[in-house]
Amino acid sequence: MSRAFTRESDMPALLPERPLSADPNYVTAAGLDALRQRLSAGEAERERLQTGSDRAADSAALAAVERDLRWLQARVAVAIVVDVTSQPRDRVAFGATVSAEDAEGMMHRYSLVGEDEADAEQGRVSWQSPLAQALLGARPGDEVVWRRPAGDLMLTVRTITYPA
Repeated sequence: MSRAFTRESDMPALLPERPLSADPNYVTAAGLDALRQRLSAGEAERERLQTGSDRAADSAALAAVERDLRWLQARVAVAIVVDVTSQPRDRVAFGATVSAEDAEGMMHRYSLVGEDEADAEQGRVSWQSPLAQALLGARPGDEVVWRRPAGDLMLTVRTITYPA
């Protein structure tokens, strides 16, 4: 059938691709597992949408799922798993969980993880973030300056731990 006889609503929306980071995709083993789980869930959702009874209504959702699957496949393909058990225990490196104290005596906990694992509400920060960059290489007792748009914040590293 000619395209002239189709409604615009029957045509899938053209979605822009999700941007891919140019930086190395360092991940923890748990982070790679999470990416693979998201990929598997996306494939199941694609299958559900492809076999649904209302294919016209599902076409926009299917386009979004397929775009996300392309992004997830690319992220998994370039993932570099960092063995956190081999990280130095006396300084902050990828995979570390850091307890740091600010100038008011408030304690904060941050885990340095891969870009796709970051979740600020859970205290997981990307290794590329300004906070992680300030902490990388620090040892217990070191003071670091976290350069933020809201103003610089001095943090004193108190403890460094790594997953077992």
